[in-house]
Amino acid sequence: MKGLVVLGATGSIGASTLEVAALHPDRFQVLGLAARANDEGLATLCRRFRPRVAAMLDPAAGLRLRECLAREGIATEVLGGPEALCTVAALPDAGIVVAGIVGAAGLAPTLAAVTAGKRVLLANKEALVLAGALLLEAARRSGAELLPVDSEHNAIFQCLPAPTRSGEAAPGVRKILLTASGGPFLATPPERLATVTPEQAVAHPKWRMGRKISVDSATLMNKGLEVIEACHLFAVTPDRVQVIIHPQSIVHSMVEFVDGSVLAQLGNPDMRIPIAHALGWPDRMDSGVASLDFIQIGRLSFEHPDLERFPCLEIAGRAARAGGTVPAVLNAANEVAVQAFLERRLNFTGIAAVIDSVLQRHAGRAVESLEDALAADAWGRAEARRQLLLPKAGTA
Repeated sequence: MKGLVVLGATGSIGASTLEVAALHPDRFQVLGLAARANDEGLATLCRRFRPRVAAMLDPAAGLRLRECLAREGIATEVLGGPEALCTVAALPDAGIVVAGIVGAAGLAPTLAAVTAGKRVLLANKEALVLAGALLLEAARRSGAELLPVDSEHNAIFQCLPAPTRSGEAAPGVRKILLTASGGPFLATPPERLATVTPEQAVAHPKWRMGRKISVDSATLMNKGLEVIEACHLFAVTPDRVQVIIHPQSIVHSMVEFVDGSVLAQLGNPDMRIPIAHALGWPDRMDSGVASLDFIQIGRLSFEHPDLERFPCLEIAGRAARAGGTVPAVLNAANEVAVQAFLERRLNFTGIAAVIDSVLQRHAGRAVESLEDALAADAWGRAEARRQLLLPKAGTA
């Protein structure tokens, strides 16, 4: 039986992971759960799974959770604050850590799990965007396994010859083809995008996801971040990663080889499939997802992304080619801009405009330490908030 820690347990990735793990109680024991601030949601999970340790990024939420579990006589140890996430990520008896905390907040605990030599199921793409080289070097030193859980990168991993470790180039690969559904605005005229609402943006036609990542899918920034992630995971340059629109979300990505062969991974659009693959790897196990019905699907279509409709993809491509601290600033500015959009402080097309403006003011440099990545992240957030005339973080 393998000890399991889930970072971001109350989010969509966490829910899918725990659902898969519950199908296999003889294989997995939930030792640790962590979340950002949803103490009520984490309390519900603690009642069900009785983990040894629970951690909240928000100290106040941690205090509420501790009091709640104590009243109910649940013996789970509760920790609070940023260091708490790193502690639970490195629990000695845990063999598998699912890194599912969205955004830059997931970087430090993901790095802690990698440094501790865990099998890390990487659903937090921002960790590689901010500090990919640092994570991969830490994995080489500790012997940690980095297995991608993003449906696209997990698909690529499945198509590559085994064994291929993260950060190492697989032989014979010519190109990686990242598929994108196109989100809810694939057919929306570009001139109408300025007036779309947060409710429309988060209504993804295929995937059930959190609000932030749903907006990233609507702008195609998620695909831009995935290009950067793929470059780190599979040791390719940005010019060897092609994004293509595939509205059916059945082909999750493809790999083209030098002999002209193309391998694709197909499956229903359900995160339980890549999660089950990574949890059980190198074995296969039941994910609880229904089989594909090819007759019902009928057809699979592909097209080029429209960069007029999706300028965030072009901006992210520039950041991928620049490297260094530029991807960290890209991600930081995007997080601030997306949150402003969700709060109705910024219109939809303003997301790309703010990100582009922030990047134009940034002089990139190398990322040689965690502090370098976090400093670039902080600068990008501060600059985006300044341009949006928002108060500084932590102020009213």
